[in-house]
Amino acid sequence: MLRVALTGGIATGKSYCLAQFAKLGAATIDADHLARQAVEANSPGLAEVVERFGAAILRPDGSLDRPALARLVFMDGAARADLEALIHPRVYRAIRDWAANLPAATRIAMADIPLLFETGHIHDFDTVVVCACSAAEQLRRLMVRDGLAEPDARARLAAQWPIEEKITRAQHVIRTDGSYADTDAQIEATYQALSAR
Repeated sequence: MLRVALTGGIATGKSYCLAQFAKLGAATIDADHLARQAVEANSPGLAEVVERFGAAILRPDGSLDRPALARLVFMDGAARADLEALIHPRVYRAIRDWAANLPAATRIAMADIPLLFETGHIHDFDTVVVCACSAAEQLRRLMVRDGLAEPDARARLAAQWPIEEKITRAQHVIRTDGSYADTDAQIEATYQALSAR
């Protein structure tokens, strides 16, 4: 089984690419989804986050107020590091458990991990695929997708490695600046290359 990390920057099209790889036959998992699960209401993960950041990050129903937490961590590098230290070990443990329990015939196991390089987990995988687009397009998508003002969007982008740095460390790159057809063609070619290994 080939262990593949799919990464890139925020708003570079990772979720779309992951869904297309799944359609082609890869087993897939999404670290962002696992991170959300790690802080579900009444979970040990959420209790740890509240212990660190206070009850102000909770909604009245006891669930996590994500926008409130985001405002804290994207403006404070130390706070972000504290949050990541609570969440990332849970996420990587879940990915390892998932991979260990895949059917024996699984050829490609792909995990979408936005902060792969930032967390130093590149060696958990056999190969890395980076989704990339121009910095201007990334900023535009992020502002539209999340309804962010430009300073807030830039703060989120600054919390990740520049996409060019990630490209230099990848074995495969999928450019998502163009049409869906163009992106799909790159995904298909990458899948074939992965399958041939």
